[in-house]
Amino acid sequence: MLRLPALPKRFQAASVWALYALGLLPAVWTFYLGATGQLVGNPVKIFEHLLGEWALRFLILTLLISPIRDIFGINWVRYRRALGLLAFYYVAMHFVTYMILDKRLAIDVIIEDIIKRWFITIGMAAFILLIPLALTSNRWSIRKLGQGWVKLHKLIYPIAAAGALHYCLSVKVIGPEQLIYAALITVLIGWRLVRPRYMERKRAQRQVRGEPGLQNPQTE
Repeated sequence: MLRLPALPKRFQAASVWALYALGLLPAVWTFYLGATGQLVGNPVKIFEHLLGEWALRFLILTLLISPIRDIFGINWVRYRRALGLLAFYYVAMHFVTYMILDKRLAIDVIIEDIIKRWFITIGMAAFILLIPLALTSNRWSIRKLGQGWVKLHKLIYPIAAAGALHYCLSVKVIGPEQLIYAALITVLIGWRLVRPRYMERKRAQRQVRGEPGLQNPQTE
C-alpha cells in the first residue's frame, strides 16, 4: 500500500492555514484582475462563474479525502475541514457576487430568478443546506452533536450532487468540463454506497493477516 512520509506535528497547523491561503488565492487574484479591468468580456460573470467552479472543486476534494484514505492508506483527514469550509466560502462568494454585482440587490428580480430558473433554485437550496455544515465545522459541535454531527454532515453528498446539477443547468450546452465534474461527484457518491462492504472485506483480510483492524465504516 502507498505510504507518504508523515508531516511533523509542529508543521501540521501551519499546513492547514497554508491551505486556506492557497485556496483563496484564485478568488483574490480574479477579483483583482476584474477590478483593474484586465478580464476580457463580462468581468462580473467571469468572476461569478469562477467562484462557482472553485466551490465544486473544493467539494470534490472534500469528498475525496475518505476514498484516498480507504484505498491508498493516505491520511489527509486533517485537511478535510479546511477543504469543506473553502467550498462554503466560495459558494457564499458566488452567491454574494450574484446578489450584489450581478443583480445589484434587485430583490424582485432575484426572487423571480429563484422561482423561475431551476438551476438557481437548486443552487440556492444547496447553499442553504451548506450553511449548517459550515457552522458546525468545529470541535465543539462535534462533541455536542455526537452521532448527530455525522448524520448532519452526510448532507455534503446531496449538496455536491445539487452543485453539479446547478453547474450543468447553468450553461446552454453541457460540455466536457460539466460532464467531468458531474462524473466525479457521481463516482464519489457511488463510493459512499459501496464503502461499508469494501471496508468490511478489507477488515476481514487484515484480521486474517493478523493486522490491526480498521475504523468502523459507519462511524464516518
